[in-house]
Amino acid sequence: MTKVLVFGTFDGLHEGHLDFFKQAREFGDPSTSSGQVCLVVVVGRDSSVAKLKKRPPRYNEQERLKKVQECNLVDEALLGEENHSPYSDSYNLIKEINPDVICLGYDQSEFLKKLREELKKMNLKAEVKVLKPHKPEIYKSSVLNN
Repeated sequence: MTKVLVFGTFDGLHEGHLDFFKQAREFGDPSTSSGQVCLVVVVGRDSSVAKLKKRPPRYNEQERLKKVQECNLVDEALLGEENHSPYSDSYNLIKEINPDVICLGYDQSEFLKKLREELKKMNLKAEVKVLKPHKPEIYKSSVLNN
């Protein structure tokens, strides 16, 4: 089974998020022995989102997690760890999950900067892919939540 890992806030699950999940699933290799792809989604904690986006999320972490868990494109959804840095909590989860592929959104450039370096430090071989936006002028949480 190919494990694909994604991170996000998912503040009001919308068509852009669903496209993000669909794109991420495509990076799984269905030719593996089981032919299965496992999409694991890490939903940012309220405290991490507030630090990263300089505002609290519209929906609390439990509401956001529940919506992602209910999405039929997602195999597993969990909350990120509580931490002082919006990204350092991600590295512990990456090590624990040990994904084959990590897919980032087009707007996660801050995370991308350090991710490859951290993967080397942890001696993990996960591929890192940056996904394409899906109509960001319409389906971006910062636009929808204003």
